[in-house]
Amino acid sequence: MQTYIIAEMACSHEGSAETAKYIIDSSGKAGANAIQFQIWKLEKMLVPHHSDYTKLSEIEIEPKDWQLLASHVRQFYPDMHIIACIYENGSVDLAEKINVDAYKIHSSDLSNPHLIKYVAQTQKRIDLSVGASSLDEIQTAIDWIRQTSQSDIWLMYGYQNFPTKTNEIHLSYMKKLHQLFELPIGYQDHTDAESDAAFWLPATARGMGISIIEKHITHDRSLKGIDHEAALNPDEFKKFVNMFRTIDESIGISIPKSFSKEELTYRKYSKKSLVAKHFLSQDTCLSENDLIPMRTNSLGLPPDQINRFVGKKLSRNIEAYERIFESDISK
Repeated sequence: MQTYIIAEMACSHEGSAETAKYIIDSSGKAGANAIQFQIWKLEKMLVPHHSDYTKLSEIEIEPKDWQLLASHVRQFYPDMHIIACIYENGSVDLAEKINVDAYKIHSSDLSNPHLIKYVAQTQKRIDLSVGASSLDEIQTAIDWIRQTSQSDIWLMYGYQNFPTKTNEIHLSYMKKLHQLFELPIGYQDHTDAESDAAFWLPATARGMGISIIEKHITHDRSLKGIDHEAALNPDEFKKFVNMFRTIDESIGISIPKSFSKEELTYRKYSKKSLVAKHFLSQDTCLSENDLIPMRTNSLGLPPDQINRFVGKKLSRNIEAYERIFESDISK
């Protein structure tokens, strides 16, 4: 199964549709499976005296621009899904207008039945962000969805701190979430984009069986814009995706398979065969001390077949280190 990689644009566009388009292009060219838009109507999301109101008012993207950006994705990256992280019903209506493929419910809305049920009515997949949420809150949100639709549900786990310290993440918790809710689990990585952990922690999650990875992407982290702390630059994001495609190839399948040409060559070179420990003359009654397992140029009988020969007489002379076969035993 290929890792499903979500390019989280968040607010890295800083209110510029052109910057958003550049981030979309970077995500698409890197091979991301989805681009995630954060769509909101500020006056319906924050109270006017909120500390972030002015800042967010400066970066709010207009509906017409979201329509153009969605069209850009469809035209140039038709295989890349669009996920809308929404915060109020009007944003859901806009997301439906631009025909997004799936929705993300932010953890801040996990206890908001009005919004969750409204999203569930679309019948599209819902990614529930469950960071900093109790198990009861998660179960209740799932119940609200199930009361409304049979939408697919993914649980997205991430520690809500930017950037996240590695000892705060607790990757093992995702396995418990899967056991408890029996739903696909995704990992939202918020580690410091300047650190190696920004690569190897998501890779560790993949090794634990998590095949959905959400990663922030920005146009230029050095500008230290909004949502930059955990966001990869375009060239880094491409390396990130390539890393996961390599991991996907190496994970392979869990069932036994036929030996490849290379494996057969390795077996011939490496596996040990039973050979004569010393010169053995015809009619010798063989004991364990007459045979020894060694590597040879061609495969013979494996060492676990030695009991076929103990106590039996040879039908011919065998040189030291020559392979021995059942045909060498007197009838």
